[in-house]
Amino acid sequence: MLTQIIALLIFIALFAVGAVRGVQIGVLMLVGAAGTGLLFTDMAVEDIIAEFPLSIMILLAGVTYFFAIAQENGTVDKIIDWALERVGSSAVLLPVVFFLITGGIAAMGAPLAGLVMMPVGMQVARKYGVDYALMGLAICFAIGAGGFAPTSLYGIVTYSTAHDAGIDLSPFLLFGIAVAVYLVMLAVAYFMYGRSLFSKTTVAAAAHAEAGGGAHSGNASAGARTGSAQSTISRGSASASSVAFGEDDEDEALFDSSSSSETVESSPFTFAQILTVIFMVGLIGTVVVLAALGQEPDIGLLCFMFGAILSLVDPKTGKAAIPKIDWPTVLLVGGIITFVGVLQNMGAVDLLGEGAEAIGSPLIAAFVLCIVGGLVSAFASTTGILAALVPLALPLIAAGGVPGWALIAALGVCSAVVDVSPFSTLGATVVATAPVEDKPRLTRILVKFGMSMVVIGPVALVGGLVVPAMVF
Repeated sequence: MLTQIIALLIFIALFAVGAVRGVQIGVLMLVGAAGTGLLFTDMAVEDIIAEFPLSIMILLAGVTYFFAIAQENGTVDKIIDWALERVGSSAVLLPVVFFLITGGIAAMGAPLAGLVMMPVGMQVARKYGVDYALMGLAICFAIGAGGFAPTSLYGIVTYSTAHDAGIDLSPFLLFGIAVAVYLVMLAVAYFMYGRSLFSKTTVAAAAHAEAGGGAHSGNASAGARTGSAQSTISRGSASASSVAFGEDDEDEALFDSSSSSETVESSPFTFAQILTVIFMVGLIGTVVVLAALGQEPDIGLLCFMFGAILSLVDPKTGKAAIPKIDWPTVLLVGGIITFVGVLQNMGAVDLLGEGAEAIGSPLIAAFVLCIVGGLVSAFASTTGILAALVPLALPLIAAGGVPGWALIAALGVCSAVVDVSPFSTLGATVVATAPVEDKPRLTRILVKFGMSMVVIGPVALVGGLVVPAMVF
């Protein structure tokens, strides 16, 4: 038992050191897995390496490669601009529209790619008098919801880990649960920060704000026209895309407040962009059809196939997409799962299961696990937490009393809903892209909202998902 405890302490220590020092946790975990396996078990180097999840690596690499090509050839920006041009100027609907667009982008492999919409959303919020807190939360919620799509990172890590453990968790069910939770959170955000948008006085208030130079009043115009707004939105989309994909770190890319009275006309989709859109639709359709037929679609290989075709059509974008494959996440997830494999081999994970049984109530143990996931994720990588905690929940599931699919889904969503905290990437981006005078207020709001979800999330997910699954 002593060696098992030491191994668990090493695992926790490496995670903490990596987070505090800013070191790639996957690298530390691979080294730690090798050292722990060789020192405390009879595992050979080959056995330790065999714990690396090659299937997840192919899945993550294929998805991020395909959607990197879609970004490189301009398809993603084109879809954004096309959608925003058809939004209109109904301020009350703008957060919902940004939720839908951002969710679609986040579903394209890398959830944080949805941050491309944050600077754009803040510009639109300023122009139409939408509360910055509402717009920022809507975009954060969309990133979380889209991230659990079968083609995106949170969903891939969660359901792949569950499947590897023999737990039948449908990726579409997981996605549906996440979307439902985030839609409820969006409704709450509307109630807290968007009630003024439904008032009839918003037309006059927004007109006054526009005449006064765009002062932020928390109200909006339902009848203002989009003339110069489309120019601002289109330019904002382009600059935001550069920031999100690491092409431009200058502050002015985030806070370009200038506007143009000229209407920007969209250029037509190119052949490569049309083909990319067809492949996007084809990817979703193939996954849905195969899943309906009871087959297990290999999303990673499908994405590599579509990416290879697009590379043949446009070799330049194919080459540019290679460095944008999300190798850091592949390494992060691979390193953590490799170490967890070593822990499972030496019985350390079973020790946690015995500790969960000692609590006496599987329901309380599930609740505690979800709280731990949310609390740690508020300050660390959500992907890393998912890769670490999902396997550690398996003993609790094996002990009986808690349906595996429900607990894994609850744990995954609980680890993500706290990401609006300003201590995480999403919340920090909300604050960073807001005007200076609004930053203190937004920070206070996001701290309260994010930290409250550490408790509210587990209460809602365990009470609304795990308990009914146990009963029925």
